[in-house]
Amino acid sequence: MKYLICGLGNIGAEYEYTRHNIGFRVLDELAKDGNVSFSDQRYGAVAELKVKNKKLILLKPSTYMNLSGNALRYWMQKENIEQDKVLIVVDDIALPFGTLRLKGSGSDAGHNGLKDVARVLGNVKYARLKFGIGNDYPKGGQVDYVLGNFSKEEEAELEPKLKRASEIIKSFCLAGIQITMNQFNNK
Repeated sequence: MKYLICGLGNIGAEYEYTRHNIGFRVLDELAKDGNVSFSDQRYGAVAELKVKNKKLILLKPSTYMNLSGNALRYWMQKENIEQDKVLIVVDDIALPFGTLRLKGSGSDAGHNGLKDVARVLGNVKYARLKFGIGNDYPKGGQVDYVLGNFSKEEEAELEPKLKRASEIIKSFCLAGIQITMNQFNNK
């Protein structure tokens, strides 16, 4: 059985460690943990990871955040993966830093990457793992905040949170969304 795990972010060295790129960083952690590496392919960097009897296609779109849906659609079609086997990993300013929430559907909450995913899929009934980045910015400073780097204190705390996000992704693929939400969302 195949799953498509799509981490949202922006390509380019200037975005690599920004809050908005946490989706890429979660996938990097998952790939490192599975001892696989990404290769540049059509619409993004892709890696394949085996977790027990499941095949995970890890996708970091090269389309930039606002067109993430195009890469998602291409890889869903190419790999013949149904929407219920797709998981989007995304930053969320409404959650405190490091908080992880798995959801089976919901609004885009103003996130341009999720907005584009919904546009391409034609609905909002897709699983997403939200990684809280906090919202410690002045009025009108949201763009600079999400496109800014994590603080030194946050970077120091990031590793275990990335590992936990990897655990959630594996559980999503092995146990399903309901069991995974029950197990991880309340901790």
